Amino acid sequence: MNISKVMSAPAVAVPIGTQLREVARRMEEYGVGCVVVTDSGALRGIVTDRDLAMRMLAGGLDAEDRVDAVMTRTVITVDVTDDIHVAYRTFRNSGVRRLPVLDGHRPVGMLAVDDLLLDVFQRLGDLLGPVSWSMLEGSSGPCTTDQG
Repeated sequence: MNISKVMSAPAVAVPIGTQLREVARRMEEYGVGCVVVTDSGALRGIVTDRDLAMRMLAGGLDAEDRVDAVMTRTVITVDVTDDIHVAYRTFRNSGVRRLPVLDGHRPVGMLAVDDLLLDVFQRLGDLLGPVSWSMLEGSSGPCTTDQG
């Protein structure tokens, strides 16, 4: 399955010169825990709600300071054409909880660990559906021939 099937789109983005107050407002408005930072549409960084708490507040920055003061510049990403298994590996190997999804250098969506959990639950439901029906119908499983 392609990443584009499970990602949230579009990614919430702010230009590189945005004040931290506006970054927090956008997170609140869109109900997200992170925004991507762009310059002429290209990805330049990412800011999470934790970055705002730890780097801004604990770092003594003001709401008027710019987003580039707290953003993470080296961003781990996936491509919009990648298979979902690439995302699973990337999450496992990186330890991050959110991955910007890129089309070239432009962010087109966001993939969170939660999105993959929903995918896992859907797949599990797809597997358990036939099992539960067979149990309700009294079937002994896929092989119903008498072994005598």
